[in-house]
Amino acid sequence: MSALLGGGVGLTAYRRGALTLDGAVGAAMVGCIVFARGGAPAAGAWLAFFGSSTVLSRLGQARKVRAPLAQAKGARRDVWQVLANGGVATLSIGLGGQPRGAGGLVGALAAAAADTWATELGLLSKRQPRLITTLRPVVAGTSGGVTPEGLAASVGGALTVGVTWAMLGGGRRGLPIAFVAGLSGALVDSLLGASLQAVYRCPGCGVPTESEIHQPCGQQTELVRGQHWMTNDTVNALSTLTGAAIGATLWRPD
Repeated sequence: MSALLGGGVGLTAYRRGALTLDGAVGAAMVGCIVFARGGAPAAGAWLAFFGSSTVLSRLGQARKVRAPLAQAKGARRDVWQVLANGGVATLSIGLGGQPRGAGGLVGALAAAAADTWATELGLLSKRQPRLITTLRPVVAGTSGGVTPEGLAASVGGALTVGVTWAMLGGGRRGLPIAFVAGLSGALVDSLLGASLQAVYRCPGCGVPTESEIHQPCGQQTELVRGQHWMTNDTVNALSTLTGAAIGATLWRPD
């Protein structure tokens, strides 16, 4: 049953253009493990993150792609994005056992949801974001840029995971843990994005980007801030790892 459900989610997302082919395979594997090891609460929490993130990535898509620093990979997620957001949660429930594994899964998914909601809805904010480390204004889509709307969205994303977990029988403890772990993970994401994440500039048109190749120009970009190895996927993985660590630490058995 778990393989059927995981495969069904991956196939549906692929057919709707939410995932690349390798992304669909990755999502199917993640879903299969989560369903098999965590039951309905874990499966529901994962689907709450994955489903809501897919919907939000398509909200106002035309406006998002015009942002200079819109994420280079776009709304269609590949396997690395799937694993960066769901890999830690999968390892937590797959290898961690109970109860710590459940706490790790809830914390990791809450962090992933908080960050994704903040990014997708923050890009639609009419206010100019400010860099979390210096509070100076930055262009929309800049990693580490925050807005009040983005902060509120991160709370909504984290609570969506926690509420779904609780409603499907996982226990009420999942709600406060999702809140704390989700916001903490999103904060780490913003701090890493503002300090270590790689930002490039196209030498041809001068536009900043997070990609080593500026797709509109097809030119090799130049690193202007951060580290080459600190990609958006790396930041997301570290953010969910933070959420998982907090969730596992705070989790207490009944």
